[in-house]
Amino acid sequence: MAYSYTNAKGQTYYLHTKDVTLKNGKVQRIYFFARTERDGALDKVPAGYEVMETKRTNMPVLKKA
Repeated sequence: MAYSYTNAKGQTYYLHTKDVTLKNGKVQRIYFFARTERDGALDKVPAGYEVMETKRTNMPVLKKA
């Protein structure tokens, strides 16, 4: 089951990860929240990160702890 987060507006988001290739060829892992559960959904928040909301839109984001 994917990690879910409900923001202050009552909207539920699911945590996902994806490996992307940068212009220099380096592969980097990104974390993002989506309104629907998709491929790449995570069961828990990665170690060393915490979930917080943006002030303007209440969108959840990961922040290094």
